[in-house]
Amino acid sequence: MAHKQHVTVWYDREGDFLEVLFEKKEGYFRETANDQVMEKVDKDGNVIGFHVLRVSRLSHPLDVELTATHSGQ
Repeated sequence: MAHKQHVTVWYDREGDFLEVLFEKKEGYFRETANDQVMEKVDKDGNVIGFHVLRVSRLSHPLDVELTATHSGQ
């Protein structure tokens, strides 16, 4: 049986950013290699979402690697 995951997607037209959340829990945003993308991580460093800044200015697809770090590594 396939595992299903709920994803929340929200676009803020005024702020011009798109947010995608894999989990609704406490976390913080940190930078990625792309200055338009911030990843949201929980207290253990697991990626729980991301947001894309200046969405209306995108002229090509973004290719970004989200990095999860786990305590003990």
